Amino acid sequence: MLSEILKKETEPMIEAIYSDAFIQGLIRGDIDDAAVAHYLRADSLYLDEFAKLYALLMSKTESKETVRFLMGQMAFLLDGESEAHEVLAHAINRSYEDIIKDGEWYPSADHYIKHMYFNAYTREDIAYAISAMAPCPYVYRRVAQMALERHTFDTDHPYRRWFEFYANDMNDTIDVMFGIMDDAAAHMTEKEVGILRKNYLESTEHERRFFNMAATKERWKGADMND
Repeated sequence: MLSEILKKETEPMIEAIYSDAFIQGLIRGDIDDAAVAHYLRADSLYLDEFAKLYALLMSKTESKETVRFLMGQMAFLLDGESEAHEVLAHAINRSYEDIIKDGEWYPSADHYIKHMYFNAYTREDIAYAISAMAPCPYVYRRVAQMALERHTFDTDHPYRRWFEFYANDMNDTIDVMFGIMDDAAAHMTEKEVGILRKNYLESTEHERRFFNMAATKERWKGADMND
């Protein structure tokens, strides 16, 4: 199946994400507070748009089961995933709402969300958009699993619950997304499957750029011209 091929193909990229500064800083518990806040400001906006993408895809499917899935994901993003954000905000002793009130589209996040919107708006089959969206939950689950498998976190570790959240709460989402991709790929041409693969690989790279964006506190260059 396509999903199994993509899992194997992207594992080295996920290993790189795991080894990069942001995730390692969370594991050690010594990540710069400003990097965490930078991540939260970007991710709060990103998740809002992710929810809107699910809403957009509802008009492109006649499957009631798929519509129910999309609606459930919207609810999770608007409510449930904030739990993981609250863990990060608490760890740096700041109010989550205070952190995200000045959310901003930094370059890497901006590029990533436009990649997903392009596939949602320009292609009728939702599998194309899903192939660009699926790496997000899958990368988070894999990185969280790797951290919990390779490290023993003390009960008072500031970021332990962040890893536990993503290791345990992504399974159903990932299974449905991969199912949509695999079902579509079974009836597509080789060229069409190639687009699904390209979307997935690009989004996995976007995930790495997103975390690195936070670690480096990336900004648009124009924002610094007068600094």
